[in-house]
Amino acid sequence: MSLVLSGAGMAQAQDAWPTEPVHVYVGFPAGSSPDVLARLITEPLAEKLGQPVVVENKPGAGGVIGVQQMLAGKENYAFGTTINGPLTTSPRLTADVGYDVAADIAPVTLIATSPLVLAMAADAAPGDVAGFIDAAKAEPDAIAYGSVGQGSGAHLTAELFADAAGIQMLHVPFASYAEVTTSIIGGEIDAGFMAPSAALPQVEAGKMKMLGITSSEPFAQVPDVPVIAGQADIPDDFRAELWNAFIAPAGTDPAIIERLNAEVNEILKDPAVQEQMLTMGWQAQGGSADDLSQRISDDTETWGAVIDRVEAQ
Repeated sequence: MSLVLSGAGMAQAQDAWPTEPVHVYVGFPAGSSPDVLARLITEPLAEKLGQPVVVENKPGAGGVIGVQQMLAGKENYAFGTTINGPLTTSPRLTADVGYDVAADIAPVTLIATSPLVLAMAADAAPGDVAGFIDAAKAEPDAIAYGSVGQGSGAHLTAELFADAAGIQMLHVPFASYAEVTTSIIGGEIDAGFMAPSAALPQVEAGKMKMLGITSSEPFAQVPDVPVIAGQADIPDDFRAELWNAFIAPAGTDPAIIERLNAEVNEILKDPAVQEQMLTMGWQAQGGSADDLSQRISDDTETWGAVIDRVEAQ
């Protein structure tokens, strides 16, 4: 059965669909943050659709394998949830991801976003973002920051911030946020951009502090952390967020896209779902398929420019 139907059959397709299990591919292992986000959506989605919704974990290549497997899926109803990387930065950082985002992916809806915080040791001298920028300007490349790998969201966010602030910092990649926080506390590096949930335990223990957050508005998980945008000549529109989205193969019947969008958006309005996501460091979002398409386009442009600058250094 093809997902591509004529316009005349759209209404009937939406009413009758699905007639068999739906498969949702996730490019990360069971128990990971993207997997848990997917299951928060797929469990109630199964009830709404009247068919099982099976999560297919296909980890690898920062989520790229999950997208590849969705597109190669043998099931009639193959969809996916993915973080932003495979749709925005991976096509620039990987020689051949095996798909063209514009040609092969049909956006359904944004699921959730997660900002990053600029974190330092609790006893570090800068007390705010302005002080951090002043210190970095006074001694270029003297501030060393950690990330979870070359080309990661944390790395690119730090470089976006550095460009906006007009500063230079030394990048030190690690394998995990745990290693980054340990190195900050131990004085091996000075700072790092990381998920609020990665910094919170050390902040609550009095070992680290958060100077600012990369969202455009305060984040409910850490409401007292000021937004970076607008501070110390940082542009008011500065924003850097990780995100998770529901996607489909290009050519999927628009009526099915519309049905999935409506159902997922309704699930995201559930306070219990919102609270579970927030506990993980994610804020439920939703929106139209066009909203997600624009987000993909905007972020591809933003991060592409950052990657160009990093590669030119």
